[in-house]
Parts: sequence; structure tokens; C-alpha cells
Amino acid sequence: MRLFVSLSYNGAPFCGWQSQPDSPSVQATLERALSIAFGEEIAVVGAGRTDTGVNAKEYIAHFDLEGERPFSAKEIVRKINAILPREVVVNAFFRVNDDAHARYDALSRTYRYYIHTSKDPFAVNSYFFRFPLDVEKMNEAAKFMLGEQDFSSFEKVGGANGTSICNVTQAQWNALDPTHYVFTVTANRFLRNMVRAMVGTLLEVGGGKHSPQWVGEVIAAKDRGCAGQSVPGEALFFCGAQYPYDLEILN
Repeated sequence: MRLFVSLSYNGAPFCGWQSQPDSPSVQATLERALSIAFGEEIAVVGAGRTDTGVNAKEYIAHFDLEGERPFSAKEIVRKINAILPREVVVNAFFRVNDDAHARYDALSRTYRYYIHTSKDPFAVNSYFFRFPLDVEKMNEAAKFMLGEQDFSSFEKVGGANGTSICNVTQAQWNALDPTHYVFTVTANRFLRNMVRAMVGTLLEVGGGKHSPQWVGEVIAAKDRGCAGQSVPGEALFFCGAQYPYDLEILN
């Protein structure tokens, strides 16, 4: 029996989603909790990789259980959450076909990055950018990021992806209030460090260092050295994946 699981996590204490030999990961932490709760060894496959410190609000992973077994989904969610550390919470389970895949079936994924421009002691998962931002110019620049194109300029060197072509369908800044902003980006796939490099590049436009048209030049260069610096990971959130089928919550 294959299940999808939805979870949220604070990435601060983890090396990222993917298991690493000598560092705590979200994947290994979830596998341990699921294995204890279900009483069998369980391996999970995630919707995508998140880097060190990156958070998730609605992350999707899949795993298999040996055979059919009766259990209350609500009860098992409570049991797993009692095992998991406070930085990770399981939200729900979904019954899916045995060939459903959390990563390969995803049509798109959405990330959000949070910025504040005035000192705020409560903005823990937000990046403090100390200068005023021109959101209109940043949105004008973000339009150059839309569509299917080569995003090598925003890919971490040595990312080892088979291709740097991605199809970005949404890239937009919104003001939450006069000093707090969020950047939302949706694409069929993301390269390693891509969103953080995109945000760092757009901040150079918003801060007045470059014109919006400069972003088009950066993309055309296909050179990571031409783009802006990557912003910190703690303000980045994986906010969901979209699939070609409906996900029905298991009760």
C-alpha cells in the first residue's frame, strides 16, 4: 500500500531534506518516526530536495507499507507527531495508486521567500534587507524569469543536474505591509540554490543597483557569476507541489 504524507518543518536544525551520513536530515527523521509508528522499516521519497535551513509548509513524500492493514489515520498522525521533534509535524496521509510518485509525478512546485526591511524581532524566518525596496521594479524584473529557459545563472556550481532548463510559471513579489514582502515562485522543477539566487538577484534591482532589464542579461549569460548573491535559507519555504490527480485525505 502506497501513501502520500504531508508534513511541515522548520529547517533550522537540519542539513536539508535529503539524508546525509553525518548530519541530521528531515528525511531520516521522518523515516525513523514512521518506522516506529508502523512497526516496520520505512523509506520515504520526497517531492524535491530542500537545502540546509530551508523550511516547508506543505511538503509531500511517499512511502510503502507491507500489505493492507487497518488503522486510524488520525490516531497514527498523533502517534507519529509524538515521536517527531518539535521542528517537524505530519499533517495528513493520502491513499494513492501503487505507482504514484511524490517527486516524478509533481507537475510543479511552489516556494516563498520572506523579506523585511525594518528591524523586526519577531521575523525569525524572514531575511532582513536593510534598504528600501522598489517592488514595482522587482516585479518588472521577475517577468524575465517566466517561461521555459536555461537557469544556469541561478544554479549552484557543481549542482550536477542533467539539464538547467526549467519552466517558471509564477514569479511575483507582494507587500504584506509597508516593510514586509514575500516572493512567490512556481516552476515544474528547481535547480539547487535556484530560488535563493533568484531572490538575491531581484534584490539588487529593488535596491537600485541594476535596472529590471539586467535580469534578462543575467539569464542570457548562463553564468552563475553574473547573478546576485544567494540569500540565506532560513527565510525560504517549500509551500506545496501540484499533481495531475486529486489527493484525498485518509481518515
